[in-house]
Amino acid sequence: MALTPRRGRTRASLLGLLAATVMTTAGLAGTAGAATSPAQAQTATGSAKASTLGAQAAQSGRYFGAAVAAGKLGDTTYAGILNREFNMVTPENEMKWDTIERSRGSFNFAPADQIANHATSRGQRLRGHTLVWHSQLPSWVSSIGDATTLRSVMKNHITTTMAHYKGKIYAWDVVNEAFADGGGGQHRPSVFQNLLGDGFIEEAFRTARSADPAAKLCYNDYNIEDWNAAKTQGVYRMVRDFKARGVPIDCVGFQAHFGSGGPPTSFQTTLSSFAALGVDVQITELDIAQAPAAAYTNTTRACMNVPRCTGITVWGIRDSDSWRAGEKPLLFDNNGNKKAAYNATLTALGGTPAATKAATSPTASLPSSFKWNSSGILMSPKPDATHNIAGLKDPTVVRHNGKWHVFASVASASGYNLVYLSFTDWSQAASATHHYLDRSAIGTGYRAAPQVFYFAPQNKWYLVYQTGNASYSTNSDISNPNGWSAPKNFYSAMPDIIKQNIGNGYWVDMWVICDSANCYLFSSDDNGHLYRSQTTLAQFPNGFTNTVIAAQDSNKYALFEASNIYKVQGSNQYLLIVEAIGSDGKRYFRSWTSSSIAGSWTQLAASEANPFARANNTAFPAGAWTKDISHGELIRAGTDQTLTINPCQLQYLYQGMNPNAGGDYNTLPWRLGLLTQTNSAC
Repeated sequence: MALTPRRGRTRASLLGLLAATVMTTAGLAGTAGAATSPAQAQTATGSAKASTLGAQAAQSGRYFGAAVAAGKLGDTTYAGILNREFNMVTPENEMKWDTIERSRGSFNFAPADQIANHATSRGQRLRGHTLVWHSQLPSWVSSIGDATTLRSVMKNHITTTMAHYKGKIYAWDVVNEAFADGGGGQHRPSVFQNLLGDGFIEEAFRTARSADPAAKLCYNDYNIEDWNAAKTQGVYRMVRDFKARGVPIDCVGFQAHFGSGGPPTSFQTTLSSFAALGVDVQITELDIAQAPAAAYTNTTRACMNVPRCTGITVWGIRDSDSWRAGEKPLLFDNNGNKKAAYNATLTALGGTPAATKAATSPTASLPSSFKWNSSGILMSPKPDATHNIAGLKDPTVVRHNGKWHVFASVASASGYNLVYLSFTDWSQAASATHHYLDRSAIGTGYRAAPQVFYFAPQNKWYLVYQTGNASYSTNSDISNPNGWSAPKNFYSAMPDIIKQNIGNGYWVDMWVICDSANCYLFSSDDNGHLYRSQTTLAQFPNGFTNTVIAAQDSNKYALFEASNIYKVQGSNQYLLIVEAIGSDGKRYFRSWTSSSIAGSWTQLAASEANPFARANNTAFPAGAWTKDISHGELIRAGTDQTLTINPCQLQYLYQGMNPNAGGDYNTLPWRLGLLTQTNSAC
């Protein structure tokens, strides 16, 4: 198809048009979309913050539970904390095989019943833990030597145990820890694996569904929190296979026994990737060595940022109750006093710690106005023998494996293409090698305005860009500039609704963001419209349909281009920023928030007087080198398709230029700099 030149107009013509235009701040027209999650509904209704873990979790439709020992229920301090703080209970050992069926066919439910009765009488729900596990297994089971007997024994144990608690259990850990540690991603040796083979897990789940169709059926394991681990990938493949073949599985439990560093950086990616398969995800046995407040915050926020993360359970109540007592890993000390980690966790859930509010971790939130400091010029064009570059612009950036990875447009009188550079520290950005992507399979011709993210469900990096259509390439290694695939298009042609509204504008600046169920593709038209298409997470990158006008403004310069949408970490909120052209002809950003990617959007900082980012709310300690704050990207908290940002001291990589420059838009001398927020609300 013929490629559309990007913004082929002169600066002078823009200024002339603006001189005749009165700037307005019309409200955005939001379009109803996907149903909101329980957490989003909570934000919309504005319920009061709670001062206990379970009560606050319940406000977003989640639970916060604890592992409980029957023998400690007589301890008044222990029981008092349990009754006050938790709305889900997991028996620590009382439902395991060596307690329930110590000898064949003889079932003892008394210890587990004690916990169940205590919970039920106080309105707490129960998680069943666990039905099939290679450990804490009576010797009579371990010594079974033939498959027929073991299969019969396993099915009878599942059926009898679940029948006893039918209607009382919210979710069962049907199979526990069936995968081996190490790099193979295979099942561990056990009597079940050795005699029944790989199929024993499926048999256990099918038996469990027949025994109690109403209970959620979970697979539970440890060391599957790091998305890059072979064990994690082995479990992921199993769950994906089960869902594809109709094997009944409803949830995956992540034990989350962490060291003092807390969760791996990919933990939220792991949760969202499993959730995308159509299962709930739960943190089932959380404890963190030395209980650092920040580590508990990060763990809790990872769950809160994934709508299908339905709850968190800590493995014990006081440090002295923990199987890791020497590491003091829980939220309450030996005497039952709240630790800093408790306050941090409650705050991350959205609550307000009682009596210690001033000492808590800061609430993750966005202010109603913004202030920034700008760096000097960090990156400039680097022409070579075959690339005569005038401007470096439209950057997208992620932090991965200890390096910044930046992709940007390179512009000249002869057209646009893309460039890649990487470096460890911003101080190295100016000297970083420029890899021109027209030397890769992306090829020559008009390519501009990139966006990069890691699409976790497919283990692929995506580079989204415009070619006159909305296009993308993929790569298994972001650091390999030659690894990108040839361009493919999201659409067969420009959607009709864009054709009908684009006027004399240009179809530009494609942006993809996903939640746990769907992916959304946004684009602009330089004519006051923001468009949105939608597909399912499973179909991505195919199936984008239902293109609608997500937002519009009667003054096209007030809602011009370069839209970014982000998930705000630690909240049920999305942030939309859109580039506008001010009454002075300079570029700046307006902002809105919503509880859903599908809108509707409420103005945050959205005027020339109170912008998201503009020269009038930006200081330049190294010297003012630009009056334009133009097309760029916020620094994200991770790399995946959720595009999550940490609202505590935002940073924005942007394009600016010498205020005295002029001429044809394609030859303007854009350079890259970095804004750092100076008025965090955290």
